Amino acid sequence: MTIMKKIMGAGAALALSAGAALAEPALIFDLGGKFDKSFNEAAFNGAQRWADETGNTFREIELQSEAQREQALRRFAEAGANPIVMAGFAFADALGQVAGDYPDTSFVIIDMVVDAPNVRSVVFNEHEGSYLVGMMAAKASQSDTVGFIGGMDIPLIRKFACGYAQGVLAVNPDATVIANMTGTTPAAWNDPVKGSELTKAQISQGADVVYAAAGGTGVGVLQTAADEGILSIGVDSNQNYLHPGKVLTSMMKRVDNAVYQAFADGPGLETGFNVMGLANGGVGYALDEHNATLVSDEMQAAVDAASTKIANGELSVHDYMSDDSCPALSF
Repeated sequence: MTIMKKIMGAGAALALSAGAALAEPALIFDLGGKFDKSFNEAAFNGAQRWADETGNTFREIELQSEAQREQALRRFAEAGANPIVMAGFAFADALGQVAGDYPDTSFVIIDMVVDAPNVRSVVFNEHEGSYLVGMMAAKASQSDTVGFIGGMDIPLIRKFACGYAQGVLAVNPDATVIANMTGTTPAAWNDPVKGSELTKAQISQGADVVYAAAGGTGVGVLQTAADEGILSIGVDSNQNYLHPGKVLTSMMKRVDNAVYQAFADGPGLETGFNVMGLANGGVGYALDEHNATLVSDEMQAAVDAASTKIANGELSVHDYMSDDSCPALSF
């Protein structure tokens, strides 16, 4: 009987081990769609890179409403997906309800902190990367007026705007920074028509470079900027290719790296608080064949020098989320 128990126990352990090895990771996109050419698409690119390199597969879902967040988490966890990665701060409440019910499942949330033993929280120093593209905007501007168009008016997006304004004013203290948000609900992430309207309004106020941090809404910003003959700045993914020669640069937020690393680490990944900034390649600016003619050697040298100083702590960029204030911009 004892021998039989040992054999059965070994078999059960083997089955569990095999199940763990076969566990597929899962990715839940935020509202706005997988192919928003920005945040969600960056997350997808990281997952796809992992799949291409390993030959493995992953599960995914695009949400259609806020109500689906907790449902999607529970369905993936019940189905054995591990780890489960969420793209977006808005998953925090749902994850707080779910994580404790599935202690053997590893969860990763991007852009928010959830304190649980089986959760990795990944946040980015968006203000650092935004500072760099703000410097570039100021150097490229002919009117000394530049714009910022955010998606949903939340502290995270104000963090982008504040870093951007600091970079602009570091280059040109007399510059004007116009900032608008698209809305106060999640619909603000996927409203390219409103993004276009705000861009035209900023152009009428003299803006000749506009930075969009607005998810799918930003597609409308970049399109209108190109149509109206001004420069734009993309965000999260490299959006330079959308309008070659018209997009000054893109503030790269390496959501792809965060997702790729989570999938690579697999079930039982190291949890806790992860910060991705200039010092560890978490943010930066995009330079490629699509914007090379727009970025002068002097501009690149100045931005790279600032990047080094920020990375080593010699230059500090104020984080709006540290105290809900911005020394360079009023909201």
